[in-house]
Amino acid sequence: MKPLLKLSLGLALFFATSFMIAKSTGLFSVEQIEGWLNSAQQLSPVYVGSIVAALLFADLFVAVPTLTVTILAGYFLGFPAGTIAALVGTMMAGVIGYAISFRFGESVMKIISKDPTKIQQIKTTFHAHGFVMILISRAAPIVPEISACLAGFTRMPFARFVTAWTLCTVPYVLIGAYAGSVSSLENPKPAIFAAIGISGTLWLAWFFFRRKTKTAI
Repeated sequence: MKPLLKLSLGLALFFATSFMIAKSTGLFSVEQIEGWLNSAQQLSPVYVGSIVAALLFADLFVAVPTLTVTILAGYFLGFPAGTIAALVGTMMAGVIGYAISFRFGESVMKIISKDPTKIQQIKTTFHAHGFVMILISRAAPIVPEISACLAGFTRMPFARFVTAWTLCTVPYVLIGAYAGSVSSLENPKPAIFAAIGISGTLWLAWFFFRRKTKTAI
């Protein structure tokens, strides 16, 4: 098994475990999140925005339905405010994930492999393909968090990581928040179409990316 794949699978196992725990306990279910936002809306939009940002940041540690939260942000706050709240949370998750992994990455990779050649291979492979991996990482749950952590582990230059993460996150949030802002209980079609369109486009991009790089990763 190639070193980068081994590291990716280890991270995937960690995030998948948090996903299963969240699912089995009902933590951060869509109904629960919607209830929190409904209650917060009666107090102040600031509370709604804070909950949205906190939930999307928490996605770094515990599985949260990111697109659903982003759509709900637009629904409860409107397009501009919902976009800002969602961007704050998603950008924080990426930057903090990168920073934690950057700080402890060398120790983790030495646990995975004590061979300096394999560690260098992980870095070289991710530096070659990591930018695109981050760009299309929102094709599936937990993949964005894995990509952010890999960027930190392999010490991708921070400016390069932030550029990729921003290009990956901003369109995703803009589309999700806008769809939520023009949706209603009577007309949920914009949110549904946005979810299908975003997921379908990113899955297609990921499919072609894997075909092109399957010999390297």
